[in-house]
Amino acid sequence: MIKRLAYLGYYLKNLDIEKFRVFFKYVKNHTGVSSTSLITDIIFSVLKYNISILEYFQFRFFELDDTARKTYAGTGYMYEYQLIMNPKSSRSCLDNKIEFYKRYSPFVRHKAYDIDKLRNNENLKADLLNNSSGKLVLKYSRGQCGWQVRIFQSDFFKDKDIVSYMGKNGFDLAEEFIVQHPDLMVLSPSGVNTVRVITQINANHDIDFLGARLRISENSSVDNMAAGNFAAPIDIDTGIINRPGVYSDITRGDVSAHPVTGVRIVGFQVPFWPELIDMAKKAALHVPENRSIGWDIAVTENGPELIEGNHDWCKLVWQLPVKKGMKSVLEGYLSDHK
Repeated sequence: MIKRLAYLGYYLKNLDIEKFRVFFKYVKNHTGVSSTSLITDIIFSVLKYNISILEYFQFRFFELDDTARKTYAGTGYMYEYQLIMNPKSSRSCLDNKIEFYKRYSPFVRHKAYDIDKLRNNENLKADLLNNSSGKLVLKYSRGQCGWQVRIFQSDFFKDKDIVSYMGKNGFDLAEEFIVQHPDLMVLSPSGVNTVRVITQINANHDIDFLGARLRISENSSVDNMAAGNFAAPIDIDTGIINRPGVYSDITRGDVSAHPVTGVRIVGFQVPFWPELIDMAKKAALHVPENRSIGWDIAVTENGPELIEGNHDWCKLVWQLPVKKGMKSVLEGYLSDHK
């Protein structure tokens, strides 16, 4: 209980107050429950089910009984699970994007240079600025959830030194903008729509797939759900989306067709699916000390490539699109690990 109280303190300290107010008001209006009862149930649920405050709403605990609530893996549970599966001693290559690109270079196609390389090599600057996409992406190498990411036209640096700009604005990584596959461009052209594939190394040292989701941008240069976008589940065997997309914002309904382009979500075929799955398997075994990873994979007209590997892969992207708790899946791997 002491650990759960510590989690509660952490959730309160980092709570998005505005989002909480919106969700709280929405639930009150739709259920008629009193503020006191709702707050009591939120605190009770955080302590009993090891979830965060906002997850109470996102998992729709206000509609669920005890049996259904127990099936969800929340922030506290996931933190403990991922700490076991991906020890701190081996996860640094996933925490830092610069280190990630070095370690997983066989699976990365686009140009990406850290600020030190650019500072010491004018040819690399020219190579990056003249890439075929005509765009650059600047990042902070330890950024999360699409924050501290900005996209520029290459011409922006025609009269500016890119290294000086990066240093002044907190960026330490510059990348060639990835041009996604034409099919994905038709679906949603505002941002690169990546596939989140979650792999798990099992007791036999083989790869199991815990799920795949297409993260779809909506008038956004990034595709993260935290930025207001939506995600849809993909059938692992076929690469076809098999359910509507969902938001992490509980006030918004499911997405049957893209709100901007009108393209149907269910039935969409992710290009190069066999190649994507094969690459995910190989990447999962590349650093086998990390056993459970959420891969972000871009698909271009030339095939798939890795963008990121997450040791702390998101429980929302995993569970919300299929509208069910999946904690029991992870408990089996914990039993094998003992």
